[in-house]
Amino acid sequence: MSRVASSPRRLPRSLAPALLAVAVMAAIPVAGAQQRGRAQQDIGQTVAERTSAHYRFQRFVVSSPDGTRTWRINLGVPEGPAPAGGFPAFWMLDGNAALQVFDDALLDELASATPQVLVFVGYDNQQRVDTEARTRDYTPSATTRGEGDALERVGGGAAAFLQAIEHQIRPEVARRAPIDPQRQALWGHSFGGLFVLQALYSGQANFQTYAPASPSLWWDHGMMLGAPEQQFVAGNAGRAARVLLMLGGAERHPDNSNRNMANPRVASHLMRVADAPPGAAFDLSERLRQVSGLQVEYREFEGLSHGPTLPASLLYALHAVAGIADHSGRIAP
Repeated sequence: MSRVASSPRRLPRSLAPALLAVAVMAAIPVAGAQQRGRAQQDIGQTVAERTSAHYRFQRFVVSSPDGTRTWRINLGVPEGPAPAGGFPAFWMLDGNAALQVFDDALLDELASATPQVLVFVGYDNQQRVDTEARTRDYTPSATTRGEGDALERVGGGAAAFLQAIEHQIRPEVARRAPIDPQRQALWGHSFGGLFVLQALYSGQANFQTYAPASPSLWWDHGMMLGAPEQQFVAGNAGRAARVLLMLGGAERHPDNSNRNMANPRVASHLMRVADAPPGAAFDLSERLRQVSGLQVEYREFEGLSHGPTLPASLLYALHAVAGIADHSGRIAP
């Protein structure tokens, strides 16, 4: 079931490009070692809370059948008549953080290129990144974290979250906006990128373009590089999809010389990440190129580490899908 949130607030025009990289820096992609202060920043007001010349925004909230989880959807619908088959739709995970990448100029550019219905799938709070919720929803298997009495199982909710997207969120989006079911793209970063791959591999997601950025391939000892990939490759049978796999150049060629290896959290994080080699995303793109029906592009952002790859990858995916200029280069390392 869903409910409409209260009327949005207004804020002054502009999101300074110089602040973009700071505003949307992603947390380190491991639940127990994330930069929690940055992750839990309040998103403040965004384009969803003010009037745009080319987009109208609305918001609704969807709850899981058991009532334990809620997702806030901010929906940007192009002004003006829709094409005969409906607008294409561009879906974004970590919707609260994704909203911060958008400003009025970007909306104007989208409107003059290939207008998209913008679907920001976030959580029903003001956190830019909800660490615990995304760890649960975006990961394909449960694993453990912590030690001793603090040991707990986390993650593993991706299949249930995909069902919520397909059977709860998507019908409500379609009710509110004229969308073309054959032109749907899904973008996600870090754990979100891992979920995008899970959606592709499942064969149950109704998207035609999958844009995983910096996917956390190390999750659960690299399990997504094993059976899920092998089963997908063996069973895709020519099903068509476009895959845009993205990574920060500094992620593929990491420099840990300035890391405090005496810090247990740092050491734990690096040990987990080592379950997938730095070149795993590139190697995956090469394997997926061999799968019948897939159109695969690999894009690497020179000098960018994990956090700045969030806005860069989102801007590049909009370029690739909607035909706007490529603004990914404006994100600084």
